[in-house]
Amino acid sequence: MQITYDSTKDLLYLRLDERTQEVENRRVADDIVLDMGRDEKLVGIEIMDASLHVRMDGLFPLTYKTSRAPVQMACEEPEEYGSQDKK
Repeated sequence: MQITYDSTKDLLYLRLDERTQEVENRRVADDIVLDMGRDEKLVGIEIMDASLHVRMDGLFPLTYKTSRAPVQMACEEPEEYGSQDKK
């Protein structure tokens, strides 16, 4: 999984499947587009005007939970995000 934030466009993209493949874009809301890949699997989520929909100051550091213990992800804050004012 890869998370990319472009502060100049205020665009957040969550890539769930790293394989190269053709995708079909499906707009599910004015600012949200799903990228659907092979066998109707969700490949990515694009969120436009992301700062209006996502609490950006809580995005990093990234953590996720499995059915076992929580795992802390070792990821670097993108340079674009680091330069944003945190409120």
